Amino acid sequence: MNVVEASLPPQAAPPAGYDALLELLPDAVVAVDGDDVIGFANSAAEQFFGVSRRQLQGAALVGLLDADAPVLLMAATAREQRGIVSEREMRVSARNGQLRQTCDVQCAADPANSGLVLITFRPLLLSDQLRRTSHTRGAVRSVAGLAASLAHEVKNPLSGIRGAAQLLERSVGEADQSLTRLIAEEVDRICGLLDRMEVFSEKHPMPRRLINMHEVLDHVAQLARAGFAENCAIVEDYDPSLPAVMANRDAMIQVVLNLVKNAADAGADTIHLRTAYDRSLRAGEGASNGGTLLPFTLAIEDNGPGIAKDVAEHVFEPFVTNRVDGSGLGLALVAKIVDDHGGLVTFESEPGRTCFTIALPLASAEVA
Repeated sequence: MNVVEASLPPQAAPPAGYDALLELLPDAVVAVDGDDVIGFANSAAEQFFGVSRRQLQGAALVGLLDADAPVLLMAATAREQRGIVSEREMRVSARNGQLRQTCDVQCAADPANSGLVLITFRPLLLSDQLRRTSHTRGAVRSVAGLAASLAHEVKNPLSGIRGAAQLLERSVGEADQSLTRLIAEEVDRICGLLDRMEVFSEKHPMPRRLINMHEVLDHVAQLARAGFAENCAIVEDYDPSLPAVMANRDAMIQVVLNLVKNAADAGADTIHLRTAYDRSLRAGEGASNGGTLLPFTLAIEDNGPGIAKDVAEHVFEPFVTNRVDGSGLGLALVAKIVDDHGGLVTFESEPGRTCFTIALPLASAEVA
């Protein structure tokens, strides 16, 4: 949380047409008094909260947002410091459940009025998410090239090491045979890691066909309930009207399985699988004014502890993990497979909620 001293002199008064200027802002703006009661809201705030201005004005902010919303603490801090408090990429949720937004939030206290605080909500734009995704794609593509050369160059000498260890095992005493077996086991482990990295290679394109993604989700849910997530509640909420997608079934099973397993391993006790149709997301050339429509959205949401902030910025990059026993390749593989299918994967995380969303194109009319 960043706090800076307000620059307005105490004697400054709001200029004429102040309200009209705030109406021009695309960001949601509300002004609250010392009791956090809203006295002003611009039209963007109506859209942001999904509540009319008449209902917003005179309403307590605590009645709109979740009880533990950090915005309330930010407003109190700004009021106490007579300054500006800002926070980037804060998750803002409303009590009515209609608002779930990641925003940059700023609370500015009026130096001339000890109670008045102007709160600005700037939702994280789709363009910001796409910039993150393009960075992820670059990281994954770099690993694709690394994997192709590394697997070839390293596996050959490893085979020699394993063969030498097996020969030594025949000529050493029983006490030393455990060491030669340890060498062979470690070589096998490294070879297994290289096999996983070979998945990133682009030498062999994945065959695709029309698949029902709900069957993929059902399959993963059955695997989870029977094994690694037997103590978790798997909640399925699907839109049955969604058409098939052109994809590789095994690859998509791997994507969903990785995300569900991550949620279970993180300690979540409830995992939601949801599908929906959303025409707002496009990617590719000219994504802001054209590009490829990605209307099939699949969300995997859990109530685990969330992703640490220092890991979140690099979560799709290879070898990045906050688990002691993790290889850091699971989410990189997810990003690679989704990208190969022409889709996007994004995420939101906070303590108690993490949601990965996959957006995929539908099959063309000719193929369908």
